[in-house]
Amino acid sequence: MQPFIYLRGLKHADATVFAVQDGQKTYYDPQHGKSVAYSSGQQVKRSIMDTFLATLDVQPAPITFVSVLSVKSGKTELGEGEPLSLCDPSYPDQLIGGYMRAEGGGANRTLKRRSPLSVSAMRPLHPFLAGVYSENITYDRTDRPELHNVIVRDTSGNKMSDDDIVALLAGKDRSLLRKWIPGNKRTGGLFIYDIAIDLRRLFTVPTNQYEPEVSPDTIAKLRSQGWTDGKTVFGNCLVAPADLRDSITKALAHALLNWQITSNQARTFSLMETLAIAVSDNASKLAGAIRAQLDEEGKEQAEPIIDQSLSGVDTFITLAASGYIRNIPDKSGDALDQAEAKLVARIKAYSDTL
Repeated sequence: MQPFIYLRGLKHADATVFAVQDGQKTYYDPQHGKSVAYSSGQQVKRSIMDTFLATLDVQPAPITFVSVLSVKSGKTELGEGEPLSLCDPSYPDQLIGGYMRAEGGGANRTLKRRSPLSVSAMRPLHPFLAGVYSENITYDRTDRPELHNVIVRDTSGNKMSDDDIVALLAGKDRSLLRKWIPGNKRTGGLFIYDIAIDLRRLFTVPTNQYEPEVSPDTIAKLRSQGWTDGKTVFGNCLVAPADLRDSITKALAHALLNWQITSNQARTFSLMETLAIAVSDNASKLAGAIRAQLDEEGKEQAEPIIDQSLSGVDTFITLAASGYIRNIPDKSGDALDQAEAKLVARIKAYSDTL
């Protein structure tokens, strides 16, 4: 049985912002000579994990945030230290999301778990099928001028009086209750993301203490919670209990297909509806299952294509896809439910062998 599951998802985003860096994160596509929007793999993974935990209805593992005082030029400053993870795979987000704990000073061993999920950035299906545009927005409170306070400071930093402000504004068409925010970027179009699931690591935690993922105390705790000894190609390990594997499998399959960007990094909400999902144990075939094709006449246009004829690839197409892609006969109102069931079955078939 193949130890990997590969997934490609196709989403539609509409007039939204993935992150507020420079208005909207972009990268330059050298082949087509244009900037395109993207959401980083880290942000996609964070969105997946948020949906995963919400589906399980559990809290994430706590993090300890360390700050450090230092003295520079005779002044005491508060600097950033390392965030310390709990490194406890009994928390679902730590088991699936991975972690690292490297304490300053080197007194304690570094603990790190590589996530069994490898997540790509979400980027355009093709540069011609997504766009970035700028707009000017305002922070406007001119409808209730008596409600809000206005402070104007002179060149010395002193607060000016109301009479001085009125005199300053004389002859000027200027509002102090409206702030212009120019050059804000939005994006929209068809976007894809790819995920690889390493089934060998999904529900196992190595017990090797030369490059440890967990401390001896955590190993003892996991055993007391029903984790059992096993062995994979990576060596001796602990295997999660069957009931935990089942609940995590269902929640993870749901999250991989139904996430949206809802963090405070995103300025504008979009449904980001999923149009199609392709699942395979062969990563090379995914690129052909959901792809784009350039216009044959040489125009700067591309057409999205979902190919359901590839052997070894299960493709699921939602009803919403018909608004953006032509000639898709097998779209379905329960396509995501079917894809979720397929993921659950594949993960469970492998985890039952552990």
